[in-house]
Formats: sequence, C-alpha cells, structure tokens
Amino acid sequence: MDHWTLEKEFKFEASHQLPHHDGKCARLHGHSWKGKLYVEGEKLHPGGAKQGMLIDYADISAAIEGIVEGYLDHRHLNDSLDMESPTSELIAQWIYKMVVPILPQLAAVRIEETCTSACVFRPMEKTSESELQDAVVRAITDAQRCGRLE
Repeated sequence: MDHWTLEKEFKFEASHQLPHHDGKCARLHGHSWKGKLYVEGEKLHPGGAKQGMLIDYADISAAIEGIVEGYLDHRHLNDSLDMESPTSELIAQWIYKMVVPILPQLAAVRIEETCTSACVFRPMEKTSESELQDAVVRAITDAQRCGRLE
C-alpha cells in the first residue's frame, strides 16, 4: 500500500527557562524556534478541489496558527504552557496533544530550538477518540481560563 508523509513548517519567537538545568539554560533566554508538523496517510482525495492531495497544506497551517498565536509566539513558555521546565521534548509533546484533536492525521511534531538541536515527538500509540475529545475539552477550558477564548 502506498504511504505519504507531508511536513509543514511553522516558526515562533519565545523565551523559556529551565530552572533545574545545570548549565546556562537555567537562565532566562530565548530562541527563534522552528517546528514541523508531520501528517501521514494512505489515501489521497479522489476528486474535487483537493484531488490528488493527502491533505491541503493550508489545512495543516490552519491547525497550528491559533496555537502559535495564542501560546507560543512572543511568549514566555514557562508561563504560556504552564510548565516549570519547558524543554524541547515537552514542547513537542504539548504541541502534538494540542494539534491532534484538530488534525487527526498528525503523526509527529519536530521542534528546533537552535540550528543544531532538534527533537521529534511521535507517540507510541495513536490517540483514541475519547482521548481526543478529552484533549479538546482541556484545550478549550485552558483557553477560557487564560482569557484566550471567550
């Protein structure tokens, strides 16, 4: 069976601090972060405006844009993600959990903290329907609590 993997890049500027780190990352600092969403599937659209596509790249962008704007870009990640120590690993996992309810074909998230350091998060098992529903409820509740959704 044929299989396709698409990737869509996104970028954001943000600070973070790793308070338990034993090096300079314990201090407040920032990065020009790059991320990639990886979408996988075996079936292309058979007709219509998306004929021959696994998914429209614009749909992938739409799944991440609000998350970048609301939580990541020009934010202090310790605060906006409510994490004590937002490492690349935890950020990639957090993004996956936020995006997969919107984009169920999501297979992995890559986060590049610097031009030489990157992390890829790929869950061991695909998220179940009830887990997706729970994630959506948590995301909406969190957005309301933080004033990002009225």
